[in-house]
Amino acid sequence: MCLTFFSLAVSLISFTLAYTAYTEVIRSRSLQTREAVLKGLGLRVTKETHYKFVGFFHPYCNAGGGGERVLWTAIAHIQREHEDIVCVVYSGDIDASKQEIIDKVEARFAISLKPAALHFVFLKSRPLVEGSRWPRFTILGQSLGSMYLVWEAMSKLIPDLYIDTMGYAFTFPAVAWLTRASVPIGAYVHYPTISTDMLARVRGRVMENACQASVSGPFIYYRLTMYYYALSLSHARFLMVNSSWTCGHITPLLFIKLALSDKAVRLISHGSGSVASVKSDHVKPEIVYPPCDTREMSKFPLEGRERILLSVAQFRPEKNIPAQVQAFAQLLMEHPEYKVPENGSNEDVVRLVLLGGARHQDDLDRVESLRALAKELGVQDQVSFVVNAPYPDMLSWLSRSSIGLSTMVDEHFGINIVEFMAAGLVPLTHASGGPLNDIVVPYKSQPTGFHARTPREFVAAMHEILMMDAVTVKGYRERAREWAVQRFSEEEFVKAWEGSGWRNYVR
Repeated sequence: MCLTFFSLAVSLISFTLAYTAYTEVIRSRSLQTREAVLKGLGLRVTKETHYKFVGFFHPYCNAGGGGERVLWTAIAHIQREHEDIVCVVYSGDIDASKQEIIDKVEARFAISLKPAALHFVFLKSRPLVEGSRWPRFTILGQSLGSMYLVWEAMSKLIPDLYIDTMGYAFTFPAVAWLTRASVPIGAYVHYPTISTDMLARVRGRVMENACQASVSGPFIYYRLTMYYYALSLSHARFLMVNSSWTCGHITPLLFIKLALSDKAVRLISHGSGSVASVKSDHVKPEIVYPPCDTREMSKFPLEGRERILLSVAQFRPEKNIPAQVQAFAQLLMEHPEYKVPENGSNEDVVRLVLLGGARHQDDLDRVESLRALAKELGVQDQVSFVVNAPYPDMLSWLSRSSIGLSTMVDEHFGINIVEFMAAGLVPLTHASGGPLNDIVVPYKSQPTGFHARTPREFVAAMHEILMMDAVTVKGYRERAREWAVQRFSEEEFVKAWEGSGWRNYVR
């Protein structure tokens, strides 16, 4: 018994010494890197100015989607208002240079960044967080991959504040351990990695197949994953969420009390009370609606629109874009007057335009699958694809189109839908998530758009909008624009971002 206790004590001491030595090595290396970064940016440390590094973990920062607009709007704001902050972006876009990324941000979002206050840490291990890398146990695989990826990030440069802006909460405990909990952690959450809804759906399948052990396995897997997701969230000092839907799914997880937290890390590495912080025992998610640059869009005329159904979404599987093609094909089948005639012209012809970003080959493959689907359904002549379009081209489509279409189920927010409304399109979205609860809601007791759940409902709504008289449709466009500009502007985002209290952790 005594020998066993002695062996355990020796093992614990050895582990603690090894852990302390390793973290000291990466901390020392990081300090040298920070000095080199400041020198490379041409920034000098003086008695009056001590630069702080705020790290943004966003492996796909060059993707050009709504999540990236949040990232770059936040960074541009920090650069304008907090001159003592150097923003560090941990990116897996190793095929692009710093200047190329900055240029794309300018072209895609019309956001200007200051290169002298921005540094990129390029990560080579990003394939570990791609879904295609993990055909089975995808959530677990991507989560473990993100922990390895953040190890690579912290090994290169440790910031003064770590903010995850892409949904990799499993990196939080890794950051805490690698930095001895000396780095405050925050997050902007677009979508919960796993939710009680997901668990409920799995539980339902278990109840329906109670005798099958192969079905109860996934339930246990998702339950454990949700447990550790809650554990990871417990490391955050502040949390911003993008909608009431996301807030409603994140909040219950924060009530799960877990012993293993960043306090345990501090006890092991420094002893209690070693880290000066303002962390509350109860972190309350703050709703910070994503920014939408409505200034240009709100200038578009509301009349004279073409009969175009416009979709603006990255070609990702969760966007459910095939449903749009299928619903459009059903619309043409039920209302042949919207088809392109074999001979002559038809002013009632309706077109579907699918505009979006493709991050990598998997997304490009999905575009080709959509082309094949349109051909299979016989609507290829009335469906157009606009892939990775620059910002001016997107604005052009928004200024011409009549209906803004979104079919994603449980869309966490939907910047594209706000853009539809600001630009004067009538939005038609899936009746769930942010579009249902936050965006396409009544304004001055009048509707601002349409919701649907089934393909049949989408077809009916499309036809109803297309058949509206000029006065009615203009009323929808005016209300939608006024609501979008008032509630989801960049100014409102900046105000809420500052209200999150992130600056309290960087002094």
